[in-house]
Amino acid sequence: MTIVDSKAPLELDVIGPSSQIAQDVDIEGIKDVTMAGETMQEEQSRPRSKFRTAMILTALYLSLFVAALDATIVATAVPIITADLKSAAGYIWIGGAYLIANAAAAPIWVKLSDIWGRKPIFLVAIAVFFASSVVCAAAVNMQMLIVGRAIQGAAGGGLICMVSVAISDLFSVRERSLWLGFCEGVWALSGAVGPLLGGAFATFNWRWCFWCNLPIAGTAFVLIFFFLNVHNPRTPVYEGVKAIDWFGCISIVGIVVMLLLGLDLGGAIYPWGSAKVICLLVFGSLMIFVFIYSERKLAKYPVIPLSLFGSRNIATLIVTFFHGLVFIAAEYYLPLYFQSVKEASPLRSGVLLVPLIVATAGTGVLNGIFIHRTGQYRPPMWLGTVLMTLGNGLYIMLNPDTSIGAIIAFEIIEGIGSGLLFEPPLLAIQQGVSQNDVGTATSTQSFVRSMALSLGVIVGGIVFQQSMDLRQPFLRDAGLSGTVLEELSGKNAGANVMVGQTLPAAQELAVKLAFSWSIRNMFIMFTALSFLSIVASIFIRTHKLSETHTETVTGLRKEEHSQNA
Repeated sequence: MTIVDSKAPLELDVIGPSSQIAQDVDIEGIKDVTMAGETMQEEQSRPRSKFRTAMILTALYLSLFVAALDATIVATAVPIITADLKSAAGYIWIGGAYLIANAAAAPIWVKLSDIWGRKPIFLVAIAVFFASSVVCAAAVNMQMLIVGRAIQGAAGGGLICMVSVAISDLFSVRERSLWLGFCEGVWALSGAVGPLLGGAFATFNWRWCFWCNLPIAGTAFVLIFFFLNVHNPRTPVYEGVKAIDWFGCISIVGIVVMLLLGLDLGGAIYPWGSAKVICLLVFGSLMIFVFIYSERKLAKYPVIPLSLFGSRNIATLIVTFFHGLVFIAAEYYLPLYFQSVKEASPLRSGVLLVPLIVATAGTGVLNGIFIHRTGQYRPPMWLGTVLMTLGNGLYIMLNPDTSIGAIIAFEIIEGIGSGLLFEPPLLAIQQGVSQNDVGTATSTQSFVRSMALSLGVIVGGIVFQQSMDLRQPFLRDAGLSGTVLEELSGKNAGANVMVGQTLPAAQELAVKLAFSWSIRNMFIMFTALSFLSIVASIFIRTHKLSETHTETVTGLRKEEHSQNA
């Protein structure tokens, strides 16, 4: 029997800890009781069908799939897109706009769902993702595409985070490890399918990279609408708007957009010493202090409570950060190596990326089963950080003569390491908070990971571009013309990966060496960053994973309780 607040209208689904049978709540014989001076309700529950549970999980996995798909589907199609829209600068922007907005928006979506309930906010996120996909598919220039990608990224951040929150609402910590493991498998599957689809679509019409989202998002919307029944606080719109942490939301967006945009523009569009880049980086840094002051002094319901960054969680968040920073590099930049050095088509570069994604997906699912059965999450984390560091270190060996077999071996090692690191940090941070704070904890961990993903793509691009510029004298000595040298400059090289194939053999080899040397420099940096995750993982505390499920309550009354706790 569950005791809940009678003043919050209920519309509940709860999945018990000892089985995977979901339960609907059928309110019968409601009666008032007094407890600690508050009026409470008693309610009785009856089993919910396995079919309904399957539909909910299907909807959640479809939402995760389509949001994660758009982080990688453009990787193999970017050279074609930038050439078609005649904008070499779009190479980083097409991916960066999505990831930047993804990082900025994720915690905001979850906080809105804490106020108005999970289901309505989930449906809004899917609808925005659907509409922005149409904008991307219909883009007539790079500016329109980037705007569409930014909106799409903001909605995608909400979907990715809301899936984890919904599963965490429905299952005990021990049981959710299994379903979150499948989430990792879905995420990795989207990473495998993304480059393949992007390469295939790029061969005839890159716009299908975005049109393909519509049936998936539409199906998820319908299933969520009809089958997801969780606590609905029915918060009045005006009361909810007043409760939003506006300063916190604005400062988060300011931090993410200004810092990442400054890094994105620096060296590629504007010199690092330009006023625009300096202002973005300086004011983005200052917004950090605005955010801290807002969350500590102004916010009644902080979008990211600073208490989550205490000693109990800081090591976990550091591992999350370095994992996000590092693992995206291979998925995003190996296709660049395949196309520029190995002369692979967009489709073939997607195929060559499959071993990495399969290793990541398979490991994620198996890791979820292992944690579900043993309750141990630290050993996979330790092993994962070591293998991820080793895999990235092996990528340093990539050159024009590296065999495909060696590349596949490198991918498998790095993929296993990355696959072991998705779920354990999330479980560690969730277990350290009450069930009603799981949403905020999840969104914070997701924010850190998303911020790291964005930084990984942008910082990797910066190192690549700077390295290509450093190779200009080498290419000039090889006899390349001024026009070709300009095409292979740092800011343009990503959109001109096929240039070397039109040159004489000696010059073609010089171009391949320039690309492989620049990509090698990226992985030197990522290997060093990956090593820091090993150090941080040593300090993560262990918690016994609970097998008891507690109903998650949303709404302003829940927020009041969290503040008073």
